[in-house]
Amino acid sequence: MIDLDISDGLAQVVLNAPSRLNAVNDGDLRDLGAAYDEAERAGVRALVLRGEGRAFCAGRDISGVDPRDDDVIGYLGGKVTPLLKRMAAFPAPTFAAAQGASLGVGLGLLIATDVVYVAEDAKIGSPFAALGATLDSGGHWLFLERLGAHKALDLIYTGRLMTGAEAVESGLFSRALPADELVSTTVEVARKAAVGATEAFLASKRLIQRLRDERLALWESVDLENAAQAALCDTDDYREGFAAFQEKRKPSFTGGRPAA
Repeated sequence: MIDLDISDGLAQVVLNAPSRLNAVNDGDLRDLGAAYDEAERAGVRALVLRGEGRAFCAGRDISGVDPRDDDVIGYLGGKVTPLLKRMAAFPAPTFAAAQGASLGVGLGLLIATDVVYVAEDAKIGSPFAALGATLDSGGHWLFLERLGAHKALDLIYTGRLMTGAEAVESGLFSRALPADELVSTTVEVARKAAVGATEAFLASKRLIQRLRDERLALWESVDLENAAQAALCDTDDYREGFAAFQEKRKPSFTGGRPAA
């Protein structure tokens, strides 16, 4: 079950099936995509993804899956990957608050989110060896990119789960927080982003994605930064930011698109 709440420019998307540790089935994937679509139509300026109960998301709900006729490519390639790409392209800053287990597809949901805060005692890793399966939803990329080959394969071979604190210390995610502060802190940060300079945030989001995916060199990156800065000159928020600085007051950003 997926819940959506929109208030003051902030969307909160909630995985709400705590009895199954928010493990997702096909219907949940459709509903999650629909929630992001609705949030985009509403013009929100930030989004928080979180899960109810003891876990963020324990991955795919395999309780009724028969491996003899499981359409893995249809599920992962046809349903999960398009959803993750859609989440990653959301046109506003996105934040995730992850407690308990974040495994498989659940880990992929975090990879597809801009900023990830985890509970200090969260559980991150690849327990799939016990199923005769392998890590999916971008997990290999994340572990190799942030941990290196030896640590990545150590986690995969052993099935050991990192704590949230260890995951942040290793560079996987943004911040580790006490579990009882996780959601409130994440929402507070997202609310501040929701009244920020949205187009400037999106310029950086696009730049980071290109640097990651295209492996751009320093001076290529500088050229892209220059072009992004020039494009922002035509936005109301850029002009408001400069005016506020010059007038020694707090800026009031509208998050608007480039002015005509």
